[in-house]
Amino acid sequence: MPKVSAVIVPYTSYLRVYEPLAAFPESERAHWTRYARRPERPSYQDELRRSLADLLPTPPIPVPVHESGDAFVAEVDGVVCVCPWRTRLRGWQALDELGEELPASVLDAVLPPLVRRQAALDYERWLARNPDARPWIRTSTWQVPLNWFVLVTDEEREYEKGTGPGGTAPLLRYRTPMVQARRRTARALRTLRDALDEGPLIEGLVDVGRWLEEFHPRSLVELDYGGLVHTLPAGQLEDDHSAADVAEGIEALRTGDGPAAGEAYGRLVERWRSVRDRRSSN
Repeated sequence: MPKVSAVIVPYTSYLRVYEPLAAFPESERAHWTRYARRPERPSYQDELRRSLADLLPTPPIPVPVHESGDAFVAEVDGVVCVCPWRTRLRGWQALDELGEELPASVLDAVLPPLVRRQAALDYERWLARNPDARPWIRTSTWQVPLNWFVLVTDEEREYEKGTGPGGTAPLLRYRTPMVQARRRTARALRTLRDALDEGPLIEGLVDVGRWLEEFHPRSLVELDYGGLVHTLPAGQLEDDHSAADVAEGIEALRTGDGPAAGEAYGRLVERWRSVRDRRSSN
C-alpha cells in the first residue's frame, strides 16, 4: 500500500495493463527481469513528483528528455508481469490533449506556446520512428471514466482504509485477467448498441476495447483510484461500488428494465459529480 505523502499530488485515476515478461522483445525483457527483482521500486506518486518538478525550471520541461526505465510489477498465477511507465510517451499524449482541459491564458502561462510547439515536433519525429507505440497506462483526472468500470466486477474490488496521517494511504482498486476484461467489453458493447444511440459511453468503450486488444492475452488489467482516494471521505470511499452500479445498469438495459437502468446511472452520476465539483472549488 502507498505511503501517505506530505505533498498532495494530482487527483488522478489509472487504468493499467501488466504484461508477462514473455510479451516483451528479448532485449527489453532482460531489463524488466532485472527490474522486477529489485526489493524497492518507485510509486505512482514518485512519477507525479518528478513530472511536477520538471515544470519548475524556466523554460519548463513539458515531457521528460529521456524515457522512463521504471514500471509497476505484479505477479499473476506465479508469472511476473510488468506495466512500463512510459512517462515520456504519456507526457506527449497528455500535452496534445491539454488544450481541451485548460483555458488558453492559463495554458500559455504554465507552458508557453514555443515550449509546446517544440514538444509537439519532438513527438511527431519520435512517432514516425515508432508508429506502433502505445502506453500501458491510461489516466483520468477528477474521475474514473464509467467505461473503465465495465472491465471489472465488484467481486474484484480491493479496498483498504489506510492508517491516516504519517501512515499508509487508502487503496481502492480492481484487478482482472485480460480475457475477462475483453469479454466484458464485448458483452457490454452489444447491450449498449442495442439499447442506446451512439454516444460518448459507447465511443469510449470502443476505444478502450481496441487498446486492450494490443496486449498479451495473459495480461492483468488494473483499475486504480490512485489520488482520487484523497477526495472522498473514508465512509463514502468504503461504500463506493461503482463497478456494481455499472454492471447493474447494463444488465437492466439488456433485459429492457429502463427504470432500474436509470436508478443505477443516477447513483453513478451523483457520486462522481461530487468528486468533479471539487475540481473548481478553492
